[in-house]
Amino acid sequence: MSEIVKKILTRRSTKKYKPDMVPKEIINQILKAGTYAASGAGKQSPIILAVTNKELRDKLSKINAEIMGVNSDPFYGAPVVLVVLADKNVATHVYDGSLVMGNMMLAAHDNGIGSCWVHRARETFEREEGKEILKSLGISGEYEGIGNCILGYPDEPEKQAAPRKNSYIYHAE
Repeated sequence: MSEIVKKILTRRSTKKYKPDMVPKEIINQILKAGTYAASGAGKQSPIILAVTNKELRDKLSKINAEIMGVNSDPFYGAPVVLVVLADKNVATHVYDGSLVMGNMMLAAHDNGIGSCWVHRARETFEREEGKEILKSLGISGEYEGIGNCILGYPDEPEKQAAPRKNSYIYHAE
């Protein structure tokens, strides 16, 4: 079995993180992997907002929690949030952004970094507050939030995969 297949089979979502910041070099490797995701007609509709600033990270967490209707941290204490957004004018934007998320989570795992896809990016950036965040960063255009890829050092035991369901694969030979 190849090393990449082993990584695919062993990656799990992390839901408890140490407060230690991930080194910039590793974040950049993970970001680069995201930029090499396949995209419809090669249009590269996604953009990635790499948030390591604690104040902005906490603001995004607060908005996400409000949308979810909770007071806890939906980012599970992760110090890094990579927000994937994609150009609404490209028909494949949701699929393109989803592939970016997958690439980044696998690259994180390959670097010993925990990750998890946290939803509500769409709702966050549909709000005026979310639009203002993008505007303040010089990001303009018609973007839809696809997902929040949280990153950090796991602070929980390594998880095993749940058994795969019997009806996962159908062969048409």
